[in-house]
Amino acid sequence: MTRHHEFGLDTFGDVTVGPDGDLLSQAQVLRNVVAEAELADRLGLDFFGVGEHHRHEFAISAPEVVLAAIAGRTERIHLGSAVTVLSSDDPIRVYQRFASLDALSNGRAEVILGRGSFIESFPLFGYELSQYQDLFEEKLNLFAALLPQEPVTWEGKLRPPLTDQLVYPRIEQRTLKTWVGVGGSPESVVRAANYGLPLVLAIIGGSPVRFAPLAELYRKALTQFGHDPQPIAVHSPGIIADSDQEALDILWPHYETIMNRIGRERGWGAVTREHFEGESSPHGALYAGSPETVAQKIAAALRTLGADRFDLKYSNGTLPHEVMMRSIELYATKVVPRVRELLAETDGADGAAAADEPADTPTKA
Repeated sequence: MTRHHEFGLDTFGDVTVGPDGDLLSQAQVLRNVVAEAELADRLGLDFFGVGEHHRHEFAISAPEVVLAAIAGRTERIHLGSAVTVLSSDDPIRVYQRFASLDALSNGRAEVILGRGSFIESFPLFGYELSQYQDLFEEKLNLFAALLPQEPVTWEGKLRPPLTDQLVYPRIEQRTLKTWVGVGGSPESVVRAANYGLPLVLAIIGGSPVRFAPLAELYRKALTQFGHDPQPIAVHSPGIIADSDQEALDILWPHYETIMNRIGRERGWGAVTREHFEGESSPHGALYAGSPETVAQKIAAALRTLGADRFDLKYSNGTLPHEVMMRSIELYATKVVPRVRELLAETDGADGAAAADEPADTPTKA
């Protein structure tokens, strides 16, 4: 049987340059994100995710507000965060905001919970970085307790307890689809499995092959914790253009600027064109190239990881809105259909191989 795969898009609302080369206002970037989501919905993509950040390079600090605006302008695409920084938020308020989004979108809301790759939200909202691990552990535990939509009695160390507490609004027809986003630690993978929650692997550097053991660990842990199988999604950056060279040449200056800015904060060396092209190769985490190149790479990653969804982080630094709109169009109309073809070929070959295997010969008693 052919396996069903989904294909989505993610953005952090990166502040981009306009036609004159000057940076757009964050307000204009937010309006552009809504237009990008409208295009994704119109072209039949499955998911649109917006990430939470609290720094000048990114315009989206309140994902649910942006997603609510998108919900009013779209019809079928699922909408979620990528990610919600649960460590520096209140689990009950996060749940309520996404339950409200689910109602307004007629059941299309999803939430991806994570610790985030930046730390600005901790001092901004009065949390101690020394509690980085404990905050996420405890808040995820409380959020998971809310999902059955039953009275919650809960106690932790970092917030007041709850006794037979119901949380509103209620989800109409199902539970809120909740993923855990991880960056590559086995502990995070096992934590997601412990709660029986779907997993998002954020692969932003190196080969997806490195994450195959984590995907297998997750599947084994789900079984050991007594949970049903859950989907795995992949989040990785990229851009699609008419040719490989065009994609690389368009993306490179924007990629170089954002990576070097972040690198200076984190003590990394300057990024090189050689490194950039290595990440764009079949063995890297950057999905930049022609539709055929990107499709081959996505199909390989999904097969390697046994993953069910691929989310392309299509915004990259100051990459212009018009370029991203073209990339979204090529992703939806050229890449996704080609990936489905490639995966169907694999399924067909696997099925034929299984059919060719000799049947077991029964032994006589």
